[in-house]
Amino acid sequence: MAFDRRGFLAASLSATMASLPTKVARAQASSRAGDGGHLGIPGPYPGRVIAVHHPDSIASGAYQPQPVERMMDRGMCELTGADNSIDAWRQFFEPGDVVGIKLNPVGMPHVISAPEVLHPILRALEQIGIPRRDIVAYDRYGEQFQRAGFVDWLPDGVRWTSGSPISPKIQLDMGGYDRDVYMEMPLVHPDYASDYDLSDPHTRRSYVAKFLSKEVNKVINVCVMKHHQSAGVTLALKNMSHGLVNNVSRSHVSPTANACGIFIPAVVDLPIIREKLVLHILDGVQAACHGGPGSSVGRYMWEHKTMYFATDPVALDKTGWKAIDKKRAEVGRPPIALLKPDQDSRWLNAQVEHIELAANFGLGVFDDTKIRLKRVELG
Repeated sequence: MAFDRRGFLAASLSATMASLPTKVARAQASSRAGDGGHLGIPGPYPGRVIAVHHPDSIASGAYQPQPVERMMDRGMCELTGADNSIDAWRQFFEPGDVVGIKLNPVGMPHVISAPEVLHPILRALEQIGIPRRDIVAYDRYGEQFQRAGFVDWLPDGVRWTSGSPISPKIQLDMGGYDRDVYMEMPLVHPDYASDYDLSDPHTRRSYVAKFLSKEVNKVINVCVMKHHQSAGVTLALKNMSHGLVNNVSRSHVSPTANACGIFIPAVVDLPIIREKLVLHILDGVQAACHGGPGSSVGRYMWEHKTMYFATDPVALDKTGWKAIDKKRAEVGRPPIALLKPDQDSRWLNAQVEHIELAANFGLGVFDDTKIRLKRVELG
């Protein structure tokens, strides 16, 4: 019998959406006013992506602070149309905001968040009148956050937090998560059977971190650019879906039990994420085209020397996906959508279709003919 993967995915999407609780399913209707000026996903600039390239942004594997800061300033101006970077930042933030910054330590020490990218963001927020005490850096696991060196990068007064202190085998700890805000879908990790009744709704839910629900009113998503075995790529969407909630391992239990294609957009579609995630900055100064997200990426890194800016995470991820596929073609590897298992990528099918499904949820623009990509060359 012929297997039509697209048809299967469409049927799976319909079945999953029908099963989601009302508080999740309402997300599309509650956020459609986002087009045309409202902050949040897809934001005031749906379909717009700014790519800023600087040939001197990295040298001998080390980020160069001044070129990166120039990239940041120019990217923000081009995204917003502002005459200067401070006015650009003011379009998103104002005194009184408590601003979260979502970082990414996964795959250390290779393609992870960089201090040279974080510091210009912190300076810009201070310059528009947001005190350090109202800035909170975050990632899901505190131990990883510290081991990646993120704590050492933070100026005095800037706070940091996490959802869990460590990466637990059973990802159902609730200390850092909000019991009232969650995404529920019929997807359960079988390893939880020894500790939980698998009919318990807790095993079918991913709860939002209190960082997002209790501590901040706006978030900057600072993501990195690399291949991911189960999701295809880990860019803006996955940095949210697998960093802002718990119980994420159920989305990719094994190389064949993989549900990232639907899990990622279902999480990002939560109203609280759609409303509070106002800006996405993709660090592609250094990137990885294969072997992600872990230590294997070290063999597939390249200096892309480009940063991307958007309020639309779908358009941003479509652009980043194409850049990774272009590099893969240059080194003789198939497109991510056609990837089959090898020694550094074990998953049967990398579900990069999560980006298109996210567009179907109203989370942004996927159609290349409607994505307005502007490339800027500096240096």
